Amino acid sequence: MTASALSARPVTLEGIREAQRLLRGHVVRTPLVAAPALSDITGVDVRLKLENLQITGAFKARGALNKLVSLPPAARRTGVIAISAGNHAQGVALHAGRLGIPATIVMPVGTPMTKIQRTEALGATVVRHGESYSEAEEFALGYAEQKGLTLVHPFDDPLVIAGQGTIGLEILEDCPDVDAVIAPIGGGGLIAGIATAVSALKPQVVIDGVQAYTYASMSGAISGFGGAIGGMTLAEGIAVKKPGTLTRSICEALLRHIHTVDEGAIEQGVEVLFSNHKQIAEGAGAAPVAALLQNHARYAGKTVALVISGGNIDPALLATILMRGLARDGRLSRLRIGISDQPGSLARVTRVIGEAGANIVEVHHQRLFLDVSVKMTELDVLVETMGFDHVAALVQSLSTAGFPARILSTSAQEGR
Repeated sequence: MTASALSARPVTLEGIREAQRLLRGHVVRTPLVAAPALSDITGVDVRLKLENLQITGAFKARGALNKLVSLPPAARRTGVIAISAGNHAQGVALHAGRLGIPATIVMPVGTPMTKIQRTEALGATVVRHGESYSEAEEFALGYAEQKGLTLVHPFDDPLVIAGQGTIGLEILEDCPDVDAVIAPIGGGGLIAGIATAVSALKPQVVIDGVQAYTYASMSGAISGFGGAIGGMTLAEGIAVKKPGTLTRSICEALLRHIHTVDEGAIEQGVEVLFSNHKQIAEGAGAAPVAALLQNHARYAGKTVALVISGGNIDPALLATILMRGLARDGRLSRLRIGISDQPGSLARVTRVIGEAGANIVEVHHQRLFLDVSVKMTELDVLVETMGFDHVAALVQSLSTAGFPARILSTSAQEGR
């Protein structure tokens, strides 16, 4: 069945409630938790819907299961096919394996090997094809028709949307007085389901979406003023060039606003969630946090639920983001310090730094550059401090002790 044929069917509150009944006990009913640090920063009563705690690390398992359990016996025997480079693939693979349904996942050739291995470990057959999602989708549709496989679309399917809509029911159950919900938008399945459920039960609740600036396809499609779509983004989970037909119609009818956030804001969202709330989120999952941080005045005094849609982020990337966050907050700074090229000078510098309460992370000793006097040398020192004021005080202490110093870290300079 094609995506266009699937999208002709409606999504209803009754369908979402039925999905909730079918999913009970088979997906994690994730908590909605208070976020005191974010609340203090923004002046908003913030609640986090932690879909990063799903078994596969993302909300996609809900919609995938709701679709799979609807299949008649003949379709289950033949098998299903899905197109995905990550979270949807793992959701389909997990539940297809549980139900004994053969699953084929078509992934673009550039998909990280770790995601391929995770999907195969769940029992699915992975076929790598195409340089992009669009090329993978074109191949998968032809392959499905050739093999008689049922397509499990990642977003533009009423049963998939209904499965994701169970998140909206849970938010209202846990926080009946919620004023607004902010959720990420890629193809639109997640927010379409949430908006359908919440708007049917409490139409006064504001439903807002958020997209990466480089992939603002839904807002562009609705407004008619879409710009160029594409490029690198930390939020690859919502890097969709073309939204669904059904999801677009639902979003156009039910969403109040769609925020767009840049890469720096998404990165900050990941860092804030980890540092302040000990939650690991991928870029797409942190996008609602980024939207709130940039637009908190819009929600002042309100109770706002942020849907943290997933936590599947590469550990090395997370480590880099956290280190950059330290630099952004002035807690990690690089200083260039001038010292005389004499025995004991380095020891005196390190003593000044230690007495100032800073910690040396690494040191580079430079004496061969021509812009430094032959009797002088320079130290590039990476130091851990308590913030911008502490860095400034350290620079002053070094200068007073006869060691001229300046801040090299751009982030620290801008933070001042």
